[in-house]
Amino acid sequence: MLEGNRVSRISVRGFAVASATAVTAVGAVTGVASGNTAPADDSDTTASDATLLADIPAGQQAQVQTASLTQQADSQAIAADSTARKDAEEAARKQAAKDAIAKQKAAEKAEQEAKERKEAQEAASRSAKRDPSSFPAQGSYTVAQIQDMARQIVPADQFECFSTIVDHESDWNYRADNPTSDAYGLMQALPGSKMSSAGADWATNPATQIKWGLSYMNDRYGSPCGAWDFWQANNYY
Repeated sequence: MLEGNRVSRISVRGFAVASATAVTAVGAVTGVASGNTAPADDSDTTASDATLLADIPAGQQAQVQTASLTQQADSQAIAADSTARKDAEEAARKQAAKDAIAKQKAAEKAEQEAKERKEAQEAASRSAKRDPSSFPAQGSYTVAQIQDMARQIVPADQFECFSTIVDHESDWNYRADNPTSDAYGLMQALPGSKMSSAGADWATNPATQIKWGLSYMNDRYGSPCGAWDFWQANNYY
């Protein structure tokens, strides 16, 4: 009976100490999983606790060990879930950045294509304009006839600027001759003979003068509207 009582007390004490040891061991595992370092004297405590665990009956030892392993597995699972979540968040961030870059490139490509289509349309519109040489020569021309020629030669989106410059320079008089200089014609080319590059009949044919004036504005200012912008700032072009 005395022997039995002694075993019972040892078992109870051992089970309690072993349980604490299991919890301590799990804590140590968890600490390692999270990057913490266990105190230097844990080895002595663990060895002592392992000795006490031997005093617990086999069935109770299995329970304690099972509980310890379960807690270790739970801690490892939590750590694995955290790592997987961080990896997923990083992958999503990288994918979002790639998608944003792809969208920006697509937008830039669409903008460039739209610009090229517009330029092609404008070029087609200019090429479709009537050539000045196709107008029959006349002894004289009215302002209305000259303006009609200009509408057929100058692109529609540039005609208003072109017309405004001619209004200021010659009031649509294709024989306008500046008495104080050699400026001549609709565009008041200086000297007037510069317009010979567009045709030998530059002095008498308003269509030739219009052709020269349009070419001059495009070459020097990019367009008649560019020339008009300059004229407004400087009173000449």
